[in-house]
Amino acid sequence: MSIALELSAAAVTTAAERLRTIARRTPLERSERLTEDLGTAVWLKREDLQIGRSYKVRGAYNLISSLSADERGRGVVCASAGNHAQGVAYSCRALGIAGKVFLPSATPRQKRERILAIGGPWVELVVTGANYDEASAAAQEASVSSSAVLVHPFDDARTIAGQGTVAIDLEEQCPERFGTVVVPVGGGGLVAGMAVWLKEHRPDVRLVGAEPEGAASMAAALAAGHPVSLPSVDTFVDGAAVGTVGELTYPLVRDLVDEVVSVPEGAVCTEMLSLYQVEGIIAEPAGALASAAARQVQGGGDGAVVCIVSDGNNDVSRYSDIVERSLVHEGLKHYFLVTFPQQPGALRRFLDSVLGPDDDITLFEYVKKSNRETGPALVGIELARAGDLEGLLDRMEASPLQIEQVPPGSPLFTFLV
Repeated sequence: MSIALELSAAAVTTAAERLRTIARRTPLERSERLTEDLGTAVWLKREDLQIGRSYKVRGAYNLISSLSADERGRGVVCASAGNHAQGVAYSCRALGIAGKVFLPSATPRQKRERILAIGGPWVELVVTGANYDEASAAAQEASVSSSAVLVHPFDDARTIAGQGTVAIDLEEQCPERFGTVVVPVGGGGLVAGMAVWLKEHRPDVRLVGAEPEGAASMAAALAAGHPVSLPSVDTFVDGAAVGTVGELTYPLVRDLVDEVVSVPEGAVCTEMLSLYQVEGIIAEPAGALASAAARQVQGGGDGAVVCIVSDGNNDVSRYSDIVERSLVHEGLKHYFLVTFPQQPGALRRFLDSVLGPDDDITLFEYVKKSNRETGPALVGIELARAGDLEGLLDRMEASPLQIEQVPPGSPLFTFLV
């Protein structure tokens, strides 16, 4: 079968038939919060409720179930940030095929445990590399040396077709006509597969890809005219932290996707908290990419907006970091280096003359204690309203104390958030 045929809308339809009794028909739920905020109907496709809490099982099962008896006997190998691996683990156990999974060291423990629980004795884990791309290189080497079949998480026509079946669900489920679909982007498999089907069956739909600002590999590829490797990747949005997009997915996104936007990690965190507190959805960072990006989409199609909530494998231990990043992004949390004279009442004068009535100190730590005359301290201040910052800075300017703001993006700030 040719690559062109495998990447057709018909291939996506065939994959949907193969998955009909395997993949769950996840809910499509209206978000009253986003509908009110954006002034148009917004629907959330809950792929966080899919097997493995991610759409990834669609592509993994479509690929693995299509293997010949000889290929199944050789086993499979994959690299993953965690969600694709769960889809592979499920498929291996369901089909009785041995699998080896390569994970980067940044993969949260919760995902590692879920992979083993889903795959049972059929799956072996190998943790290697600092990011997905390094784990992927190790998986490809293992595939060559052992003759195991590589189950790529996004750059295989069978994976792309399987992931694209989400588009068929939308067309069959949405009770009103939708005009825009916002899709999370890592390597590009989901958005490419959905684009192939939608552009044939619903060419009027505007398709928008959303990738993390710290791993904007699709934007880099579009700017360069071909896939390129990012010099560095922020792995916070681990489910979409891909340094190089696919050779197959790139031209499909270039030709069929209307827009690709980059979402700041702080905005992702704010959306994660809103999903949890308002809709009761526990999304991991990659799962909140699309609904966070909905606020950035310019223009749009005629009709409702659909956002793919893709992944729900969030480690609860990350929430303190998520809250911190959200507060910084919203302009509610700020850090300063304050040099206090070593004399009685210095801190009291700072509290009385600099802090506003609704400001709160959330961190106070001396960073140098050897000087007997002055003591520089790192001070974290949380504001009640982002607009209160101007008044705080004015009072700091008028203060006799030496005060320096630590801006996001500075080397020191990386030790705080």
